[in-house]
Amino acid sequence: MRIAIPIHSFEPGGVERVALRLAARWEAAGHEVLIVLGRDAGRCRQEAPALDYRAVPEPLPTARWETIWMIWCLFHFLRRERVDVLFCPGNTYAVVCAAMRLLLGRRCPPVLVKISNDLRRADLPPVMRRFYRGWLRIQGALLDHFIALAEPMRPELIAELGVAPERVSVIADPALSQSELASPRRDRPRPSAASRHFVSVGRLVPQKNYALLLAAFAHCSLPGDRLTIAGDGPERARLEARIQRLGLADRVALPGHVDQVAQLLAQADVFVLSSDYEGVPAVILEALAAGLPIAATDCCASMGWLLQHGDFGIIAAQRDAKALALAMDAARDLDPPRARMAAFAAQFTLGAASRKYLFEMESLSPRLQGEPAEKPPRPMRERSGRGV
Repeated sequence: MRIAIPIHSFEPGGVERVALRLAARWEAAGHEVLIVLGRDAGRCRQEAPALDYRAVPEPLPTARWETIWMIWCLFHFLRRERVDVLFCPGNTYAVVCAAMRLLLGRRCPPVLVKISNDLRRADLPPVMRRFYRGWLRIQGALLDHFIALAEPMRPELIAELGVAPERVSVIADPALSQSELASPRRDRPRPSAASRHFVSVGRLVPQKNYALLLAAFAHCSLPGDRLTIAGDGPERARLEARIQRLGLADRVALPGHVDQVAQLLAQADVFVLSSDYEGVPAVILEALAAGLPIAATDCCASMGWLLQHGDFGIIAAQRDAKALALAMDAARDLDPPRARMAAFAAQFTLGAASRKYLFEMESLSPRLQGEPAEKPPRPMRERSGRGV
């Protein structure tokens, strides 16, 4: 198969990291994978696998309007080259793929969509939520097949997208590599109850609601406790100011983007997730693999299942600092079954997921199913190394 995947850039992001890992697996299995880039730049550029990347030179910096630019780049690419399937790596790219269906009509390849975030979006005001639900129905009408990252997500996808059950499949989120699964687990002696190291990992963006985490830490922490929030993003200055106002400068660290998350988790006592919404958070899977007790907001349909209803961690109501503080306080004394956590996390690895995605793509492709496909107006290969 020829598979096209839109990617904004090489900036850190779980959706993009998983997409590139899958792409490398598909390429190794003999398929042709084409990564259509918005920007051939970003902090993780050197870590990217060796794939066929296509990019149009930016006429001016496009980071602030990357979705519009991505629509243009992908449209330009698909007009020139035929692919068997378009893989949408996460919700943030759904508008790009929907635009392809509207712009290209029947010439648009079938679209397989990985739903990477919660669709209830309880964080939105009621009016915005109604508009968002309308947008989800448009996705359901325009795009072909949807992937839920865990079984608890499937009913939500069917209801919110308004699609038939056969258009939704479940493939466990392939967020962990075998090396991450085998990373050192948190098995060193437990420190005193008065000294805990709380850790969170993610981009410093509103979705992660780190302001809530800081308020909860200020409420529940003891003098010997520490908090590390690893990640970078536009919220850094705001969070630094809040840390100062709360008088936590000597106990809260913002080290920026961390390459070796497993090493950070091995030094932690509790993992905390304060997000307003998620899908199946990759950082939760990494914490499970590390054997860490978890305190998390009820930010997705899968959270209760992920934490095995209290065996692996404590769930708090969304956007409630006191509730999160209570969950953090309870998690500090939790001694979860680490061997069972690692066994549970083993389902979220790349190997099986990459094969399942290929099966779904082959099922969608008219060419592979022996159905006639409308020819594009230009030859399939017309590039000769000229970029997209």
